[in-house]
Amino acid sequence: MAIGLTTVNNGERLATTICMINQKGGCGKSSTCFHLAGHFSQQGLEVLLVDADPQGSLSQGFFGSQFVETLKPHQTLASAFLTSATTAGSCSPIKTSIERVELVPANQHLARFNVPEPEMQGLAQYRLDSLLAGLPDYDVVLIDCPPNLFACSWNALLAADYVLVPVPPEDFGTQGLRAVHQAITSAQILNPKLKLLGHVVTRYDGRLLVHRAYEQKLRKLYVGQVLTTIIPEASAFKVALSCRQPVTHSSPRSKAALMTAELGHELIRRRDETERDQRVA
Repeated sequence: MAIGLTTVNNGERLATTICMINQKGGCGKSSTCFHLAGHFSQQGLEVLLVDADPQGSLSQGFFGSQFVETLKPHQTLASAFLTSATTAGSCSPIKTSIERVELVPANQHLARFNVPEPEMQGLAQYRLDSLLAGLPDYDVVLIDCPPNLFACSWNALLAADYVLVPVPPEDFGTQGLRAVHQAITSAQILNPKLKLLGHVVTRYDGRLLVHRAYEQKLRKLYVGQVLTTIIPEASAFKVALSCRQPVTHSSPRSKAALMTAELGHELIRRRDETERDQRVA
């Protein structure tokens, strides 16, 4: 099974699954997944989005809160955590209004499974990985995680090939990154293929001195791990969400759409460079 981000390298088909993690809420995890899905779909790729956040923000982005909140547990990611033999892992992805984009939704039913100390949960640590293994092939799988490092984020780390950390350039956004890195290191013991793809600066306003200062601070602190692409704080993102469409579809010529495309291209380049370096090593 080939799930993930697919390119062709000397005729070889490569794939990757990426999860978005940060303990900070509002840092752009859901937004990054939402808009990147639009970009990758425009590249002709089959996209699977996994909403692993009990708040269901990514799901509501496509379908609205009224529809998402009425979904039954077996229709959401919560099904992967149910113990009943007839329902466990039975959730089928939902087609969105965007061609080639499907979604495994989440809502409040997932909250009771998002427990602390997930590494003590035995086989429950691999519920998301098992769910993905039972689905058809996709070219892109993007996993949106909650703003904590509990069971849902841990499951994502054990199911993914790469981690992308969205970071707004401010104090609250950068706090807790050490714990995120520690979680990634711990997850690599159980999931050796997992790698840090990098940090992406989000919600950036170049007019603010504090944003420029924090961006430079991040680049000095995490040399080589901060992506070149910077995602701006732009109204086009908010308008796109109100239209239930990624910005690449609602406003394809906007700066927000162009930077989203740049991010998608850089992710592929970084993934390819990492894979190439690993083969050489």
